[in-house]
Amino acid sequence: MRLASTKTAAALCGGLLLAMSVPASAAVDAKLLDMLKANGSINNAQYAELQAELTRDQHAQQIQQQATAEQMTAMQAKRNELSAFEQKVAWAAKTQIKGDVRMRYEDVNSDGNASDQGRERVRARIGVYSEINPQVDAGVRIASGSNDDRRSTNQSLDNYFTKKQLWLDQAYLDWHPTDVKDLHLIVGKMNQPWVNEGDIIWDSDINPEGLAATYKLPLGSGGAELFGSAGYYILKDNVDGDGVQFNHDLNMYAGQLGARFAPTDGMKVTLGGSIYSFDGDDSPAARAALAINGNTSTQFRLYEGFGQIDLSNLPIPLSAYGQYVVNDRAATDEDTAWLLGVKTKLGKFGLDYNYRDVQRDAVVGAFTDSDFANGFTGSRGHKFKVGYEIDKNFSVAAAYLMATSDTAAPNRNDADIDTLQVDLEAKF
Repeated sequence: MRLASTKTAAALCGGLLLAMSVPASAAVDAKLLDMLKANGSINNAQYAELQAELTRDQHAQQIQQQATAEQMTAMQAKRNELSAFEQKVAWAAKTQIKGDVRMRYEDVNSDGNASDQGRERVRARIGVYSEINPQVDAGVRIASGSNDDRRSTNQSLDNYFTKKQLWLDQAYLDWHPTDVKDLHLIVGKMNQPWVNEGDIIWDSDINPEGLAATYKLPLGSGGAELFGSAGYYILKDNVDGDGVQFNHDLNMYAGQLGARFAPTDGMKVTLGGSIYSFDGDDSPAARAALAINGNTSTQFRLYEGFGQIDLSNLPIPLSAYGQYVVNDRAATDEDTAWLLGVKTKLGKFGLDYNYRDVQRDAVVGAFTDSDFANGFTGSRGHKFKVGYEIDKNFSVAAAYLMATSDTAAPNRNDADIDTLQVDLEAKF
């Protein structure tokens, strides 16, 4: 009896030591269990009980490990999903969608011309502009238009509710290396990279195609800077039909240099000059494409001077601007154009007036402002414009163009062409 009691006590002590050696929720070590049975510290019944507990603990541990693995897999998948989402959000944060919708009523009255008309027109443009990386941007824009006219994105509301066309209006890449601040190298169909202080050379809807570089150089304090641009632009490939090499293309080379500075408080000045030279414009096809809308000259090299003075310390802010253009390759002495204007903004009202005189061969008829004198050179006159900001990004404007033209009306000099435009425009 005493021996049995001693063994029972030893078994109980061994079991207690075993229970104390591991946490209550931990599995019983199988090797230790076999050792306890072998040295007689536990009997068969105790061994069987502990063995069953070991099996249960191992099964529970396997379930827990499996659950942990599944949780880790789910967490990794969630992290991957979140990473992909963050990448999409990061791209969206660096991408802008911008556009505008403009409704226009236009009335054109021309002396001696049966094409007088009043019409309603719509312009719709939408563009996506994205930062590809810190050094590269890309832009794509589509726009409405009755046809592929380079000078207009207007579409007349006409033709029995038919659908209206959309055109590729811009598509470009802009590389601005971080090592050279304010340098932009642009390739594709781009916004005009040069500064315009008037529209007698370039209609504002024209988006040139080719390669351009722009640069700004700050000059100390006060916001003074030099600015410039240079570019090679493609007008027509193999324009003369004699070959496909580079020297058979119709191209334009452009260069511009200017400065902005503030000579006194409340005054800012912009001055600059440009040259636009055409290579390959002596072919019949080039002459047919460029020498239109009033031109008699078939060759062009335009020298431009431009400037603007902004005065902010007057009772009302005032800006005066102008440009002067000479075509030194004109075949006639009608080779000069000039424009002078003044504009201001009073609260939500904007006012703009300019007078221009564009001689017949001073600028390229294919590219000049399409609204003034129906887009013809050999014209002169006034442009008045008033605008009102109804709400944020929502405005109304009216423009009245009083032109006298020697070329717009068939076989008639000094023909009056008066154009009224009333616009309602929303930007987003």
